[in-house]
Amino acid sequence: MKARGRIIAFFLLVIVLLGMIGTTSLPIAKDIKLGLDLQGGFEVLYEVQPLDGGPEITNEILSDTTDALMNRINVLGVSEPVIQIEGDNRIRVQLAGIEDQSEARELLSTEANLTFRDADDNVVLDGSDLKEGGATGTFDENGQPIVSLELKDPGKFAEITGEISQRPPGENVLVIWLDFEEGEDSYQEERMEADPKFVSDPRVSQRINSPSVQIEGNFTVEETQNLAGILNAGALPVELTEIYSTSVGAQFGEEALDKTTFAAAIGIGLVLLFMLVFYRFPGVIAFITLSVYVYLILLIFVWIGGVLTLPGIAAIMLGVGMAVDANIITYERIREEMRTGKSVKDSFRIGARSSFSAIIDANVTTLLAAAVLFYFGTSSVKGFATLLIISILASFITAVWGSRLLLGLWVHSGFLDSKFGWFGLKPDKIHKPSEEKEITDLSTPFDRYDFAGNRNKFFAASLALIAAGAIVLGLFQLNLGIDFSGGTRVEVTADSALTQQGVEEFLEEAGYPSDDVVISGDQSDIGVARYTDDFSQDQIDELTQAAMDEYGQRPNVSTVSNQVAIELAENALYALAIAALGIIIYVAFRFEWRMGVASIVALLHDTFFIVAVFSLLRLEVDLTFIAAVLTIVGYSINDTIVTFDRIRENMKRMKKIETVEQLENVVNVSLRQTLVRSVNTVMTVVLVVLALLIFGAPSITNFSIALLIGLIAGTYSSIFIAAQLWLVLKKKELNKKGPIDVEKKEQESKWGSDEPVV
Repeated sequence: MKARGRIIAFFLLVIVLLGMIGTTSLPIAKDIKLGLDLQGGFEVLYEVQPLDGGPEITNEILSDTTDALMNRINVLGVSEPVIQIEGDNRIRVQLAGIEDQSEARELLSTEANLTFRDADDNVVLDGSDLKEGGATGTFDENGQPIVSLELKDPGKFAEITGEISQRPPGENVLVIWLDFEEGEDSYQEERMEADPKFVSDPRVSQRINSPSVQIEGNFTVEETQNLAGILNAGALPVELTEIYSTSVGAQFGEEALDKTTFAAAIGIGLVLLFMLVFYRFPGVIAFITLSVYVYLILLIFVWIGGVLTLPGIAAIMLGVGMAVDANIITYERIREEMRTGKSVKDSFRIGARSSFSAIIDANVTTLLAAAVLFYFGTSSVKGFATLLIISILASFITAVWGSRLLLGLWVHSGFLDSKFGWFGLKPDKIHKPSEEKEITDLSTPFDRYDFAGNRNKFFAASLALIAAGAIVLGLFQLNLGIDFSGGTRVEVTADSALTQQGVEEFLEEAGYPSDDVVISGDQSDIGVARYTDDFSQDQIDELTQAAMDEYGQRPNVSTVSNQVAIELAENALYALAIAALGIIIYVAFRFEWRMGVASIVALLHDTFFIVAVFSLLRLEVDLTFIAAVLTIVGYSINDTIVTFDRIRENMKRMKKIETVEQLENVVNVSLRQTLVRSVNTVMTVVLVVLALLIFGAPSITNFSIALLIGLIAGTYSSIFIAAQLWLVLKKKELNKKGPIDVEKKEQESKWGSDEPVV
C-alpha cells in the first residue's frame, strides 16, 4: 500500500504540475514584454549636458529630465516604455512596438522651449508664460485640428497682440518656435529652410484679450496631440546629445520572433528526444521537470517585469541544455552505481549525493559569468544575462530537487527494483553484488585510450592551432562591429533576393554610398551596410524613408559614437577579465589552485579559438559576441569541473600518491569515467545551438556560431588540456615535495565531503 501510494502521489503531482502549466501558460505568455528586436521599435542613449549657463548635472536634474521624457512618450501611447538613468549623465530610452519611429525620435529630441517672437526675432513670450498642463489638442469651429494653450497672464498677451496688430502687413505676425536659440539665423531664413522646430506664424489683426490662445496650421490630429504633449512636458532642463541608437522595423521583429520561437521548439524537442532515447524512464522525468523549468523561467521573468529579446530566447534554450546537464550528471552517476551491483535504491541514494557537488560547482561558475555579463552589459545583453541567471537558479529547483523528488517516488516504491533496463542499462553491464566492484574498477568504452600519457601530443596540437590562429589574427584582424568601432549600421530587407551591386547602387542614389555592403539571410534578402560616421537623426530619417520607398520595409539602423564604442570595448575586456578572475578564485577555493589555473588556461584556449575563427570567417564582433564568449567562459568549464570533481573523488580513495604513474592513472580513470557524461552534456547544448543556427533569426547567427565553436573547443580542452595541465603542475609538486598525503589534505580541506552543502 505504501509503495502504491508513492506511485499515486507521483501521478497526482504530475497532473497538478501539467494542469497548472496548461491552464496558465497562455496568460503568462501574453504578459511577457517583447523587446525591440521582437516587435520593432527603437532605442536611444542620450548624453545629458547642462545648458549654457545652466547648473551642473545632478541626480535631481536627471530625474526631472526622465519625467519630461516620459510625459512626451505618453502622448505616443507606447504601452511599455523604458527610461533608465545610466551613470552620472546618461539616459537610455527604449520604445518597443512604436510604429512611427521618426516621429517618436523627433518628439523626444524636440526641446519644448516654446517662444513667441515678432518678425524682428524679439522674444515676447516663452513657455514660462503658459499654465502647466494647459496645452490640449482640439478643433476649431471648422473642424480643423488646433492646439489650445492656457495663459498665466491674459493681460500680457493682450498688450503684445495689440502692439503687433498695428504693424504693417508682412510684419504683423506672431512667430511660434520650439527651441529657437538666441544668435541663430533670422526668422525668415529659418522659415525658408523649413526647420522642423518651426511651428507656425499666424497673422495678428487685432488685440486679443483671452485666457487662452490657439495655434493654427496645417496640423494633423496626431501632430496637435504631439505638440500639446511636448508643451505640457515643458522645456527639458538640459541638452540631450544622441550617442547611441538602434531601430528595428516591425517586420524584422515579427520574423525574428517566429523564427527563433520555432528554433526553440526544435532545439528543446531534440534535447527531450535525446534524453528519452538514452536514459529511458529518467528521460521521462527530465521531460516533466524541463516543462516545469521553462514555465518557471517565464513566470519569474513576468514577475520581475523583464523584457524578452532574441538573446533572451537563446538564454532560455541554453538554460534547458544546462538544466539537462544536471540531470545527466545525476543519472550517469546512478547508472555507475548500478553497474557495481548495488540496488536501485542504494544507487539512487549514492548517485544523487555524490553528483551534488559537481552540479553546484558547474552552475556557480556559469552564474559568476552571467552576473558579470549583467553588470557590464547593456540593453538586450543585460536581458540575456538576466534570463541566464534565472535559468541557472530555476535549474536547482527543477533539475536537482524536482527530478530527485519525482524519480525518488518510483525508486522508493520498489517498482523499479531490478529494472535496470528502465535506466537504459543492458543486463550484461550489471555486476553481481558478490563481485564487490568499485566504480574505479568498472570498464568503460575508453579504457584503451591513454589520455595522460599522450598529453604532450595534445599540447603540441593546441600550440600548433594557436600559432595558426595567431597568424590568422595578424593577417585578417577582427571584423569589429559598430559596437566597438563606432559608426552606423544599416540593415535593409526585401521580398526577393538582393545583390551587393543592387544595394550599393540604391545607397548611392539615396546619397549614402558605402563600400562595405554584405548580403545575408536564408534567401539573400538582407543587405547590411556599414559607415564609419555615426548618422544624425535627420540622416537616419532620410535613409529610412528612401529604404522604405525602395524595398517597402523599414530598415534596421544602429548608430554608435566613438566615445560609446571605446567604453563598450573597455567594458567587454573588464567583463572577461573579472569573470576569469572570479572563476579561478572559486575553483581554487573549491578544489586547489592548480585546478583553478588549469581551468583558466583551458578557458583562454577556448576563447582564443572563437576569436580566431571569427577573424578567419570575417564574422562581425559585437556585443552579442561578447555575451557568447562569456557564456562559454561560464559553461565550458562545466565539463572541466566534472572531471576535476571525479579526480578529487578518486584521489580520496588513495592514502598516498608516490609516483607520477599513480597521478597519470588517476587522470586516465577520471577522464574515462566522465567522458560519456561530458559528451552527453555538451551534446544537449549543441542540439540547442544548432537549432538556433539553422532555424533562428539571422541577427543571432553570429551569436550561435560563437557558442558552437566555444562548445567544441571547450569539450576538447576539458578532455585533452585542463586535466593534463593539472597533471603537469601536480607532477612538479610531487617531484619537489615528495609523496602527496591525500588523507591529510582531505582533513585540511574545508569542503572535502561529497555530502550536499546547503
